Amino acid sequence: MTLDGKNVLILTTNYGTEQDELTKPAAVLREAGARVTVAAQKDEPVRTLVSDRDPGETVRPDTTLEKVSADDFDAVVVPGGTLNADTLRTDEDARRIVSAVAGAGKPVAAVCHGPWLLVDSGLARDRDLTSYPSLRPDLENAGARWTDREVVVDTSGAHPLITSRKPDDLDAFSAAIVEALENAGH
Repeated sequence: MTLDGKNVLILTTNYGTEQDELTKPAAVLREAGARVTVAAQKDEPVRTLVSDRDPGETVRPDTTLEKVSADDFDAVVVPGGTLNADTLRTDEDARRIVSAVAGAGKPVAAVCHGPWLLVDSGLARDRDLTSYPSLRPDLENAGARWTDREVVVDTSGAHPLITSRKPDDLDAFSAAIVEALENAGH
């Protein structure tokens, strides 16, 4: 277990998160030994979707965004799902958490539409990243350098930034998060 003692936070709304973008990174991180906490807007089940339209698994959150202290975590993961990401980007607690994790120099990871939160948190400027292709103009307008790759790991700033495009990229995305956590503090 390479990530024993590491705590990872996954941010989500209670409806509209892309199922695999929440469940697959969580499973990989747990398998690697990390403690994964799912924080939702409300203390109610998270109703995920598949491809933004079909009902997915229901996930029980561990806590709410309001109760989270970024100090308790070694990294944060932002899944996509258009509805989830569009709601998270305007959520004051989600912006507070992702900004505090980044400000502490810890990894921030976002997949698919999740990078919208990076735009609204001011974390995209001067960073190399990727996303679902339709977000490219938003990210470039926010000062990011966008590229169409499976996973982009940018270590040029004050914190590692890990981004991927879509559910098909989740293996590479999850592996990059594990690697960033293994290298943290080395």
